[in-house]
Amino acid sequence: MSKSVKPAPPTTLVIFGAFGDLTRRLLMPALINMTRLGLVGNDFHVLGVGIDEGNDQSLREALGTFDAKGGEGAGEKGDAWARLKDRVGYLQGDFTHDEVYEQLKARVKGNVAFYFAVPAKFFGDIVEKLADHGLMAEAPHAFRRIAIEKPFGHDLASAQALNARILSKVGEAQVYRIDHFLGKETVQNIMTARFANMMIERVWNADCIAHVQITAAETVDVGTRGKFYDGTGALRDMVPNHLFQLLAMVAMEPPASFDAEAIRNEKGKVLKAVRVYSPGKAKRNGVRGQYTAGKVKGADVPAYTASPDVAPDSRTETYVALKLMVDTWRWAGVPFYLRTGKAMTCRDTEIAITFKPVPFASFPGAAADMLPPNRLIIQIQPDEGLSMDINIKRPGLEVATAPIALDFRYADEFDIGHLTGYESLIYDLFVGDQTLFQRADAIEAGWAAVQPFLDLWAHDAGVPEPYEAGTLGPAAADALLAHDDHTWHELAPAGKTVP
Repeated sequence: MSKSVKPAPPTTLVIFGAFGDLTRRLLMPALINMTRLGLVGNDFHVLGVGIDEGNDQSLREALGTFDAKGGEGAGEKGDAWARLKDRVGYLQGDFTHDEVYEQLKARVKGNVAFYFAVPAKFFGDIVEKLADHGLMAEAPHAFRRIAIEKPFGHDLASAQALNARILSKVGEAQVYRIDHFLGKETVQNIMTARFANMMIERVWNADCIAHVQITAAETVDVGTRGKFYDGTGALRDMVPNHLFQLLAMVAMEPPASFDAEAIRNEKGKVLKAVRVYSPGKAKRNGVRGQYTAGKVKGADVPAYTASPDVAPDSRTETYVALKLMVDTWRWAGVPFYLRTGKAMTCRDTEIAITFKPVPFASFPGAAADMLPPNRLIIQIQPDEGLSMDINIKRPGLEVATAPIALDFRYADEFDIGHLTGYESLIYDLFVGDQTLFQRADAIEAGWAAVQPFLDLWAHDAGVPEPYEAGTLGPAAADALLAHDDHTWHELAPAGKTVP
């Protein structure tokens, strides 16, 4: 841990959904890393709440299996878990019932953060119960905060209703709406790359940038999550949260300062500036797809409609591509293309900034429109880093150009391999920094921008365009960019760069 980063204040983290997958797979490894790094001290406690039968010991056994596979770093994590586990407790009970909150009230004092690792349908209920039982009342030098995972609503109306319900009981300063993408180093580095480098920020506008592509491609299929996914789809699952947060980071204006509200103000302005389409324009600027049977990394993948708990005639999209416009002076006329999908060729989350071509090229036999455009690729996952595509002279006697990539990978310079991305988010929750968390107005602005597509596809009797599992998506997504004489940036498997 950097010497400039102080341990979080004494805090009890109450996790609703203690035995759930999110707690076991992400939250507890993050808390162990925070213990190992000194981000929390011996005055940090965890109290799990859930309906599962168990006690303190059974929860500790369930959560302490992180190092069963061994591997690099397992010893240090084992030492950290040994220091933390005796401060992990369990409260069994139904968190929709009042008696749980009376028991909870007797067990927590001082600084408390409540983490909702439960289905979204319980968010409003838990907030109301916490507030009604006095658990959200803050005292001098004693905070009470709530951390809420996505999905935050399923459309604009439900997001507005949930915000109103929550904010009728607690203040906005107590609400931390988590988007785990924002815990990734490269996402946080977008602002640093822009605002700490004059040569980048000077060309970060419509004068120099032709278009922006934001991609979140997954190789995994729906698997056993059919019941959830068939009622959600790719648009709701990924666009108004993950992809819009990346869009906001790219398109925001420089904040007046780097405090949380200044940054959230600028991000909110971007999302409110995303053009809200009419039904006709939504139809021309959106593509939905659904994967059919195929092979991903050599393994057979059944069609989406053959997955467990998915309706055989389902019209739920597993792929979506959108063309959006941000109506500000900086971005006037620059299209933002967003795509996300399951069962695709490779796992790749990236932002591709494509710059305009040079206005004139005097190289023999190389007109300006023949030179590949400069691109800045911000790789979010799996190999976090930055890559700049430029043109150079090819070795030899003749003056000929060749494209090359200037690459930077975080893993080559820094040790980030053992972090989950939740460490910074949980630490900020404890210290009261809301920079990386979504505010109510930004949540609603994101839903407002995608609502025309939700409405269109809800009433469209057609089916999503099929694409074979293991491919890059439906042909209509390529046509979406071809209409503007653009093409998608080619996705690269882990460890490889496509110039």
